[in-house]
Amino acid sequence: MISEHPGLPLPIAVTRMRRARRMRLRVDHDRKLLKLTVPWRTSPRKAIDWAVEQRSWIDRQLEKAPAGQPFADGAQIPVEGEWLTIRHEPAMRRGVGRSGDMLLVGGPSASVSGAVDRWLKALARERLSALTATVAANAGVTVRAVSIGDPVSRWGSCSSSGNIRYCWRLILAPPELLRFVVAHEVAHRLHMDHSPAFKQAEEHLYGGPVACARSELRRLGPSLRAVGRS
Repeated sequence: MISEHPGLPLPIAVTRMRRARRMRLRVDHDRKLLKLTVPWRTSPRKAIDWAVEQRSWIDRQLEKAPAGQPFADGAQIPVEGEWLTIRHEPAMRRGVGRSGDMLLVGGPSASVSGAVDRWLKALARERLSALTATVAANAGVTVRAVSIGDPVSRWGSCSSSGNIRYCWRLILAPPELLRFVVAHEVAHRLHMDHSPAFKQAEEHLYGGPVACARSELRRLGPSLRAVGRS
């Protein structure tokens, strides 16, 4: 249920979950929406009152959100940790190709944004699928399927059935950060928790301590999520 409240700067969607143990608030910058998850027995009024009490935190999140970086001619975007400049080439066939530090996009100007978006997602699927297969083989586990999406707050998820889903925006980050997330999700095929055994498996699959990679991904996260958005 989405509602508005005079004490909140954005509409709010409240979701009750049986497994939730506490209230959790997120800002969906893309949809311009507050998302509040609450324990099942929480009343709507109590949930909204609690969200209003978080107003200062909400305002800080809105202030910190970086400006969108739409895919357009001349825009610079990170790809696998390297900055590339989008260049529209009207005479070139439809599609996208990389040339040095340029991302060349053919076809009409109206198609530039969609073409770059599709190219990045295809590259993300290719890289993440290949690396997941390699890391899974190293772990001695199977992965049923690999897919990509654009979740608001998660870089990856692993189901008990062996399906792993990643945020396509990982392709924008340096390769070691993508490798960290893959190691994290594949480690869940061994341990569906965050126990000491899981952390040991995670570091083994990553090839060393993960603290720096986790910290760097947290730092870069807001800017990566702004890429491609107006």
